[in-house]
Amino acid sequence: MKPAAFAYHRAHDVEEAVSLLARLGPDAKVLAGGQSLVPMMNFRLARPSALVDVMRIPDLAYLRRDTDGLHVGALTRHRALETTREAAVHDGFGVLPRSAHWIGHYPIRSRGTFGGSIAHGDPTSEWCLLAVLLEASVVLQGPRARRTVAAEEFFRGFLTTAAEPDEMVVEVCFPRPAPNAALTEFAQRRGDFAVVAAAVALELTDGACRSARVVLGGVGPLPVVVESVEEAVMGKPPIEATWREVGELAARQIDPPSDAHGSREYRRKLAATLVARGLAEAAA
Repeated sequence: MKPAAFAYHRAHDVEEAVSLLARLGPDAKVLAGGQSLVPMMNFRLARPSALVDVMRIPDLAYLRRDTDGLHVGALTRHRALETTREAAVHDGFGVLPRSAHWIGHYPIRSRGTFGGSIAHGDPTSEWCLLAVLLEASVVLQGPRARRTVAAEEFFRGFLTTAAEPDEMVVEVCFPRPAPNAALTEFAQRRGDFAVVAAAVALELTDGACRSARVVLGGVGPLPVVVESVEEAVMGKPPIEATWREVGELAARQIDPPSDAHGSREYRRKLAATLVARGLAEAAA
């Protein structure tokens, strides 16, 4: 397959990139890793009039920890997170490198970018789920100013985000460590998009659950934050029965679609299993 005709522009810094986006209009798209956009163009599911290639912009690929949390530059490759040995990442944010192996295949992880995945806004994306789970902030740069949007507000619908046509994602910031967090998912083949994915975070105190947070992917057009999880686990022991109860709570709250990959009821049962499995992994 071949994409429809488009103009190609290479940006050498963020200011040039957003200036090009403003000048080229809403049909122009940012090209980062291209692992989502290019296949969509090849199948004519996306027909941008122009691409603004940002891969040569320096200083947008980094992992930096400071008092505000962990900052991930937009051009950081998936593989960089998967293989990092930095204590600043593994101390409290280890769920990020532990989850990277779920992303596609090795070539995709080597080429794809963190910011590109966030900007694409796929509700089964591992980074999108973890951004919502850990209450991250998405930093956007436009031609006039830089602004920050909470991840839960950034994702607006299937492949739809709060970014304006002349803005690009430049950073994602994870504000608080989450040492007891995990992501698990199920796909029909290794590397495929998840049928259902579950991201969970847990707080334990004196051998009992203090709080928990659960976010599901693949069950709707957005990452779904399961409600009343904290009340469900408060004061309960970190045992299998507790995890099953939370899984069943999650399943009752969702109304997933039925398609070739599974029925609505199948996705509900899968969500319950994955939430229980993720919580057990987080507790461990």
